[in-house]
Amino acid sequence: MKAIILAAGYGTRLYPLTIDKPKALLDIGGKTILERLLGKVSLIKGLNGCYLITNQKFYKNFSAWALAPAGRKVKKSLEVIDDGTSSNESRLGAIGDICLVMDKKKIDDDILVMGSDNLFEFDLTAFVDFCQKRKGAACLALYDIGDLKKASLYGIAMVDAKDGRVTDFQEKPKEPRSTLAATAIYFYPRETIRHFNEYLATGLTKDAPGNFIKWLAARENVYGFIFKERWYDIGDLASLEAADKEYRRNEKGKHERKE
Repeated sequence: MKAIILAAGYGTRLYPLTIDKPKALLDIGGKTILERLLGKVSLIKGLNGCYLITNQKFYKNFSAWALAPAGRKVKKSLEVIDDGTSSNESRLGAIGDICLVMDKKKIDDDILVMGSDNLFEFDLTAFVDFCQKRKGAACLALYDIGDLKKASLYGIAMVDAKDGRVTDFQEKPKEPRSTLAATAIYFYPRETIRHFNEYLATGLTKDAPGNFIKWLAARENVYGFIFKERWYDIGDLASLEAADKEYRRNEKGKHERKE
């Protein structure tokens, strides 16, 4: 299995914090978002490759971090890839970046795809176990945000209550029919990765990865893993500050319990 971490965005909604620093290297409760994410990735058995794809602007930031003590202490080695773009206007989009990594590294394996601005508390190995039991089917992690108005800001799925199969997926729907939000955590078994090139050939958008899920779910089974643990989508200053406050409080609690 290979892991691909998407980090080619410019984080413009977090300016000025992200003018010279990528969002994934912002500090949350004493650790960078990327360090927290890789800590979970490192627990996955059978993972033998981890790639972070970014843009020209932030390639040096991530490369330096990977060689620094914080990056080296993560159990799984991280290879940083530059997608060759330099602006929001020229970016490849998430689907384009996934395809670039697969082509560049000649991946013919299961892949775990994650957004680099994701903070979540569920066990990532439980997600992988769930996916591997749905042999040959793509899966995504879903979180019930419980608010239809807020749901219009996310990729939203409807699932079959009996088996968890995704029956509908809409990217930022104007009138959401569900509050199950995609959390930028996807699993694509080896059998499905050939569909990426088929998707690219359609000329459809290469931006949000949910667009590929929508296309794929109309053709074959895709399953949703619904978790209830905390999840933060670090998209703006308010969500960053809320997450930092929560994680600092939790770290303080852990320290006090040890004492």
